[in-house]
Amino acid sequence: MITSLPNILTYGRIAAVPVLVALLFFYDGPGARLAAFAIFVAACITDWLDGYLARIWQQQSNLGRMLDPIADKLLVGATLLMLVYTRDITEWSIWAAVIILSREILVSGLREFLAELNVKVHVTQLAKWKTALQFIALAMILVGPAADAFVPGVTEAGLVILWMSAILTLFTGYDYLKAGIRHAIER
Repeated sequence: MITSLPNILTYGRIAAVPVLVALLFFYDGPGARLAAFAIFVAACITDWLDGYLARIWQQQSNLGRMLDPIADKLLVGATLLMLVYTRDITEWSIWAAVIILSREILVSGLREFLAELNVKVHVTQLAKWKTALQFIALAMILVGPAADAFVPGVTEAGLVILWMSAILTLFTGYDYLKAGIRHAIER
């Protein structure tokens, strides 16, 4: 199962992160933005595709269950950091990025704690929507500087969606926190 296509897609999503960071760190201009956007969108598609293929081909594995959320967090976290670095996310919108990153760290810690207690917290539909909104927002902000010349307001719309995903992030993070506290008190 280590070399199943769903796992290979997840590895690809992880490998895309340093390439995306390098494009945003070392290069400036529409070409670099479009390349970063293309890599990001391809990585986002693999998030859906790896899970879909694992289910229909019955290739779900513990390795995939472990790596999939890590790949998502790396992709979202690194992209947020780079968009703050490039000053595409500034001022009050930095708080949306902080909320999202804080939730991801909180959930990772809670999952580790709950795993020690043999408690599984399943991903909710709301959490899936949160991830989808984050991907859409980040893609729009990534391509914004290149796209705004053709379709004004892409970046601003991406920032609005980023805030929407940050609000959903608070709700989904609260669900994990509530489960963690409940199990900590019961034990």
